[in-house]
Amino acid sequence: MTGLRSWFAGRSLREKRLLLVMVALALLTLIWAAIVRPVGDGLASARDRHRDAVVRLAATEGAIESLKAAGKPVPLSGTLADIVRGRADQAGFTIATLDEQAGGRVHLTIQSARPALLAGWLARLEGAGILVDAATLRDNGDRTVGADLVLKARVA
Repeated sequence: MTGLRSWFAGRSLREKRLLLVMVALALLTLIWAAIVRPVGDGLASARDRHRDAVVRLAATEGAIESLKAAGKPVPLSGTLADIVRGRADQAGFTIATLDEQAGGRVHLTIQSARPALLAGWLARLEGAGILVDAATLRDNGDRTVGADLVLKARVA
């Protein structure tokens, strides 16, 4: 250490000032690189994680609300037969027979329907509060099925 002091003392005033400025700038650079930059990166990363967490929370709360709403029965407007007939017409199914049965049930036959479309239609009916009580599907041999269905309204 004494060698460094004697070396520094042997410098001119201008060199001493330049060396002090150089050491000060080196310390500032070291502090910036070792402390400020990592802390700033950590804060930016924390902000990104927080933003993602808020988005996930909002999506989860929305899903919870939709699940809560799905559990509540929606009252049907009109008779079950009229609702089923209207929804079948909207979906493009031709109803062969539609008979009302005791206990608030409806017996329905569809001669020809594509299986995937029929399954989607039944899922939408279930979402609307109309449940499948019984179902018989027959293969028509031409990539369609015939359906014999008994439907009922969900009880509150």
